[in-house]
Amino acid sequence: MAWSAAQYIKFEDERTRPARDLLAQVPDLPQGPLFDLGCGPANSTELVAARFAGAPLTGIDSDADMLAAARRRLPGIPFVQGDLAAWRPSDAPALLFANAVLQWMPDPATSIVRLAGMLAPGGVLAVQMPDNLTEPTHRAMREIAADPAFAEAYGTAGLPDRNSLPAPGRLVDLLSPLCARVDVWHTIYYHRLDGAEAIVEWVKGTGLRPYLAPLSDDLRQSFLARYLERIRAEYPPLADGRVLLRFPRLFLVAIRT
Repeated sequence: MAWSAAQYIKFEDERTRPARDLLAQVPDLPQGPLFDLGCGPANSTELVAARFAGAPLTGIDSDADMLAAARRRLPGIPFVQGDLAAWRPSDAPALLFANAVLQWMPDPATSIVRLAGMLAPGGVLAVQMPDNLTEPTHRAMREIAADPAFAEAYGTAGLPDRNSLPAPGRLVDLLSPLCARVDVWHTIYYHRLDGAEAIVEWVKGTGLRPYLAPLSDDLRQSFLARYLERIRAEYPPLADGRVLLRFPRLFLVAIRT
């Protein structure tokens, strides 16, 4: 299920804000390689490279289009194609920076513990994950997809959906045996966008992808029309005609013992 770097970066400033906020909580690092996991078009990699100038930094992503965009943006940094479910670094990392990627893993908590175990002593795992499955944007996706008009297109795999994120307490319990420090927090962003159509464009680059990919062109257009109608109802306009997209995100910074 290919990604589109062009679709993703339509809202680059808004998507990069959480990466900036996550990086601001990363302390000084020990010696060792740095990795931007799920680097996408390198908007987050660019931040890490500026903060830790001169450190050996590599971007990792599974999608060819994202990697091509990343290489154009930062030609001096290596970008490697890899599946995070199986990826392992050749040397113990000083930093694993995972911005908006681990929510796509089958079991985010297991992935987080696995990554923390790879760190060098004093190394840092920095994670940000959208925590928006109960928001109107994602409730509408699931409910429309369950309609028999669309459900058959998903076949034996069933309706697409991400797993819920682990509770903060569970993350602390899982990581405390490995890490000297574990910080977990939520931030809710309110993005002021041009209208309901802009919200649809936003999620077309991320959460809506698995719902649209299996559909024929006609079904896809029908799904999008119904989805836009739902979004208009759920996100009424402000006084200036724009809308507020409420977007909760879960953050984690863990320092290896």
